[in-house]
Amino acid sequence: MHDFTESLRPSQPSGPELLARERAQSNVPTEALANHLLGSDGFLSRQSKVLAVVQSEPLFNKSHQQNLSRPDRFKLALARGKLLRRLADKHGWAPEEHEMAEYLVDDVSPYMLHMGMFVTTIREQGSDEQRAYWLPQIEAWKIIGAYAQTELGHGSNVRGLELEARYDPGTREFVLHSPTLTASKWWNGALGRTANHAIVVAQLLLPDSRTSNGTLGTKYVSYGPHPFIVQVRDMETHQPFEGIVIGDIGPKYGYATMDNAYMLFNNFRIPHSAMLSRHSGVDPVTGKYTKPAESAVVYGTLTYMRSKIIQHARLVLARAVTVAVRYTAIRRQFPDRDGASNCPELPVLDYPTVQIRILPLLAIAFALHYTALAMQNIYANTRREIESGNFSSLAYMHSMSSGLKSLCTTLAADGIETCRRALGGHGFGGGSGLIQLNNDYLSKPTVEGDNWMITQQTAAYMLKKMTAALQKPNAVVADEIDGQFRASLPLILDGAGKESSYDILGSDEDLVKSFQRRATALAYNVYQARVVRKQPWTSLMTDFHKLSKAQSQSILVTKFHDALVSNVDLPAATQAVLRDLFRLFATFTLEADRYEFFTCGAASRAQLDVLPARVNELMARIRPHAVPLVDSWKIPDYLLDSALGRYDGRVYEDLFNRAHQLNPLNKVTVNPNYWEDEIVKGGEDLKDIRAKL
Repeated sequence: MHDFTESLRPSQPSGPELLARERAQSNVPTEALANHLLGSDGFLSRQSKVLAVVQSEPLFNKSHQQNLSRPDRFKLALARGKLLRRLADKHGWAPEEHEMAEYLVDDVSPYMLHMGMFVTTIREQGSDEQRAYWLPQIEAWKIIGAYAQTELGHGSNVRGLELEARYDPGTREFVLHSPTLTASKWWNGALGRTANHAIVVAQLLLPDSRTSNGTLGTKYVSYGPHPFIVQVRDMETHQPFEGIVIGDIGPKYGYATMDNAYMLFNNFRIPHSAMLSRHSGVDPVTGKYTKPAESAVVYGTLTYMRSKIIQHARLVLARAVTVAVRYTAIRRQFPDRDGASNCPELPVLDYPTVQIRILPLLAIAFALHYTALAMQNIYANTRREIESGNFSSLAYMHSMSSGLKSLCTTLAADGIETCRRALGGHGFGGGSGLIQLNNDYLSKPTVEGDNWMITQQTAAYMLKKMTAALQKPNAVVADEIDGQFRASLPLILDGAGKESSYDILGSDEDLVKSFQRRATALAYNVYQARVVRKQPWTSLMTDFHKLSKAQSQSILVTKFHDALVSNVDLPAATQAVLRDLFRLFATFTLEADRYEFFTCGAASRAQLDVLPARVNELMARIRPHAVPLVDSWKIPDYLLDSALGRYDGRVYEDLFNRAHQLNPLNKVTVNPNYWEDEIVKGGEDLKDIRAKL
């Protein structure tokens, strides 16, 4: 039968024509901006090289994966992960190119933790001997590993982990034991079905030398959580060893392709060499404990993952904003009420109610980008210092990564959902390209530390620094927070009750100072409450969260501004657009907490009153450049997998094709008669459906 829909076309003007107009009205050079954003570290060249290989493989076709069950999605992801490793071997990909392939395929790979936290922990926590033994096996994928820290009863509170690692000096072994149900490892990715080894974080318990030598009835002393490398499955049968119970925890909001695990131990013995001993150790003969030079170094893997999460947030948000900007530039709804009676419908991106949801997110994506680059450099420099025995920067990096992880993942997760809602009805459909992105990213505000709990780490560090700045004002400036406090504190102490003199509307430098002063003032308030008035820690937790958020926002504003000041590789007109993005990010962020800025003496009442108008003015200036700005992120259609956000603008053709041609449900003819058990004509009936339950 002839399908008459094949000859139908969307109403005019077409999507391709509309996007062409958008691109023509802007003077932003997309290629130059793309190279500025992503060219310096080889990201774009890697993407181009790997994309050609990935798109040629039928296994990586994404057109039907949304219709698969969760077990089938996991199996597909496992098959894809294996193929990607074979392609890496075939084409001689560097680790960064293999990582790029995983990024483009966009599955949460069952091998993700092996390539991330597992190998990173060995590199950072393993002794030279342990590195030499384990790293070749890990890098060759001869063993597959996971990272088992979080438990059923404890996540953010690592010190509260219940799994025990008791040292037996008689056999020179550690005994792993789960004393309670809540001691079960939980959420540990790649471990449910895939991994055969794991980094297991457990409470190190050593015999109390004052009472016994490790025999039955020995009293033990806890030395806190430590990492151990443990083989948990047989290498031939892939079955868990006796004394270990492992499984997949089941369906989740997202991560359909990841086998997150539960795992319990029943007096399971591991050798003395299993304890990762670069920074701490237990003497095999005497059982004496050697503590790390810096206690926080044992949490290095978490800091690494938080820095990676910050870098990932910019790319995730850029994807959602790309879809939103391109589609709302094409979508027409309603003519201008004040226009002529026959005027055409407006693109919805011209509505301020749409702009206020999307364009600040576009600015946020750029802010996250420049901060991610700064965080990447700080992490690399700190790791080099740690390797040389210098731990002086570790606390600052840990504090910065904690606060930024909290803020950046909140901005990205909320931003994806904001974009989805701004897409209207089609944002709810599979053609949006946001279903998997949205669901998978919902893990980030809680993984590697709940976004509210970990902000205490940032606040605690700032409280320590504020105490030092007030009590030792002439001390050496050790990090950026020291410098920030010393610049802002005199103004705060001398200017109580005075209105701010910062020109946040006319000076970019004053905008930066305004954010820094607000964060410093909140830190001073916390100091007064905690140190001077001795208020309980728990009673101040919401103040700590506000302080961490303010400091992290200050970092985003500062790093964005610093990048624009130091940048000379773009035309002046493009730099002007980026400066408007900076101003939109800063003023939009400031407006949301304007009362706090006012009470902290960081902004005047007069300028705060006109701030909404300033935001609207900036959005109007950025609007003509919106499409080229998202184009500059160079996100391929293959990765977007979005009818709404495709580069060529063929939105409605793609939406209809996905529904009419690609939807497997439309290949099924059902029997709607309620009195008959047949469900599918000539196929499944009621007993077949019951068998699947």
